[in-house]
Amino acid sequence: MLSREETELLARVGPGTPMGQMMREYWIPALLSQELPHPDCDPVRVLLLGEKLIAFRDTAGRVGLIQNHCPHRGASLFYGRNEAGGLRCVYHGWKFDIHGRCLEMPNEPPESDFKHKLRARTYPCVERGGVVWTYMGTRATPPPLPNLAANQLPEPEIEVAAIQHECNWLQALEGDVDTSHASFLHFGSLKPEDTEPDTFLYWMIVHPAPRYAVVDTPYGVMYGAYRPATPGYLYWRIAQFLFPFYSQAPEGVLGQHAVTHALVPMDDHHTLRIMMHQKSHERLPIQGRTAKYPSGWGRQFVGGTGWTDRFKPVANAENDYQLDRKAQRRGDSYSGIAAIREQDNAVTESMGPIYDRSGEHLAVSDVAVIRMRRRLLQAVRAYAEKGVTPPGLDQPETYWVGSGGVVLPEEADWIAATEVLRQQVYTG
Repeated sequence: MLSREETELLARVGPGTPMGQMMREYWIPALLSQELPHPDCDPVRVLLLGEKLIAFRDTAGRVGLIQNHCPHRGASLFYGRNEAGGLRCVYHGWKFDIHGRCLEMPNEPPESDFKHKLRARTYPCVERGGVVWTYMGTRATPPPLPNLAANQLPEPEIEVAAIQHECNWLQALEGDVDTSHASFLHFGSLKPEDTEPDTFLYWMIVHPAPRYAVVDTPYGVMYGAYRPATPGYLYWRIAQFLFPFYSQAPEGVLGQHAVTHALVPMDDHHTLRIMMHQKSHERLPIQGRTAKYPSGWGRQFVGGTGWTDRFKPVANAENDYQLDRKAQRRGDSYSGIAAIREQDNAVTESMGPIYDRSGEHLAVSDVAVIRMRRRLLQAVRAYAEKGVTPPGLDQPETYWVGSGGVVLPEEADWIAATEVLRQQVYTG
């Protein structure tokens, strides 16, 4: 378990906090490119690491991320006019470009040079793989983008989506790293006869309590859950945690599918999950699906332009995630909640905005979560106390790894036996 002090150290991400400052040294996925669909489109409110920012795409198609309050008198630039290469505050007409330079001050005398002395706070942005990335750190030259395969696929292969969690980022990430819950929360209503024998799903249902292996890596933690498969073989679900907040779930077949989720802290109590997937491969080989199999994405959102409206699901805590008790009693659904993402939200959000982990009772199945927490604590303390460069920051090539399922002989060394497959996440 974590002490309350350790939970606070890991959970809090606002400006000036140790974890918040460390995260700012990495490139951060801020929003989806599709949220800014064309030049001079409507600005978007972006809540990121406790900062209120405004995203806009200028006339040249470049993305800017600027402070919410106009530097003049503090009016929100969300109401600004996005036109002619900049965002113009509607209060007095001051216009700023994506670099924060003041281009025009129409209410000032023509001879005034004040606009040349003023600069709004902005963060540099780049686009890759349908995601807008920003750097909020201290380096004059930002580090390289992480070499995530799921974010570098050809356009026809890319699938990008997002969903919001009404809880702290660490809870959402721990839910991903906790690999054993899938046999219950997501697939608990299935019986062996609902699946095709000798498939990944069949082995998950027949053997719901796997054993575990965990190792530290330069980029984070790699872990495997293994269970009996056909005689003499084990079914391994190999997954990854990558600094500072990425997960790679064991979807699909190892070496044949690229997937990465970013659990991006909006503030201490809200998290934006940005999902980057490869379209062309089924995420989990599931033959013989039945009506009891849950849907995956749950993409119905409340809508709106508020700070926490962008990807808030319709099925949320206010309506008990549209819990269907009849379906739960019939055995059609283990949780009674239809979609996998809303199932995850229900359990992680029900812990509260920031869960006090000092009351936990951890078990063998939590070994990967424990190791991930340990790595995060070591990294943030080393960064805050000694200025040690966070893991993976200057090693973008180490992020080219994959996750997924694989069947290995019982005697095989799982790390050596999967080395090539873990690098072969996409071959074109």
